[in-house]
Amino acid sequence: MTADRLLVFLRSLGSVAVAFSGGVDSTLVLAAALRALPADRVIAVIADSPSLARTELIEARQVAAHLGVELVEVRVAELDVPGYRANAGDRCYFCKHTVLSAVSELAAQRGLTHVATGTHADDRRALHRPGLRAARELQVVEPLADAGLGKREIRMLAAAWSLPVADKPASPCLASRIAVGVPVSIGRLGLVERAEIAVRARLAGAGVQPHDLRVRLAGNGFTVALDRSARAALEALPGLAAEVLAELNGLGLTGAGRVVTYRSPALTPAIGDNAVAS
Repeated sequence: MTADRLLVFLRSLGSVAVAFSGGVDSTLVLAAALRALPADRVIAVIADSPSLARTELIEARQVAAHLGVELVEVRVAELDVPGYRANAGDRCYFCKHTVLSAVSELAAQRGLTHVATGTHADDRRALHRPGLRAARELQVVEPLADAGLGKREIRMLAAAWSLPVADKPASPCLASRIAVGVPVSIGRLGLVERAEIAVRARLAGAGVQPHDLRVRLAGNGFTVALDRSARAALEALPGLAAEVLAELNGLGLTGAGRVVTYRSPALTPAIGDNAVAS
């Protein structure tokens, strides 16, 4: 059974710092570590930077409190790394290297022998995951992948263990909303965060509750990506899409805006694609 393999693997580590985001993957690793190891041999570590939405940080704190585990917040500075800012297609490598280096340093200070991430079996099969190279270089362990768990199995096990994030949508960092080739800056990260808050509020006021929502920036415009159900609900309300796009223009998003269908996972493609990825 994959759950047994996961617990056996984590038990073999002796102690672990879990690189934590509050999403279903890292939460499952954390919950499993707490089942497999003494509580004082497990900590959760979240990297706080401008690429982390404030709502995600708040939710991560709530999940950690629910699990009864210590959550350490470490400040990281991905924007100081030229390769990260350049966003040339390998941004995730520089991000993960920065984040996991900080988690590894903290683990060493605490006398914890391993750092674990929420990387799963499906991630290893993906065509382009530059962040995995950073994890290999830093000798970070990947319990879910090593236990053979993919996303479907992760959600099933999270539900079986009554984890509060079992159905939580994927929520990658704010930088993932910036198209490859468009430099990452603190201004663009803040703009994306404000835009997504504004869109969600506008849609909620019209009775539309999207499961997946991304506001994406490209060199010549922007897109609002919604899951199929939310997009259909939006288009059924005359004038709402135009109001959403106009509000985003008012926030400072420039160029032509479009509403498109969300799909996942991949790096953000050019704005010419009709459906954009996670």
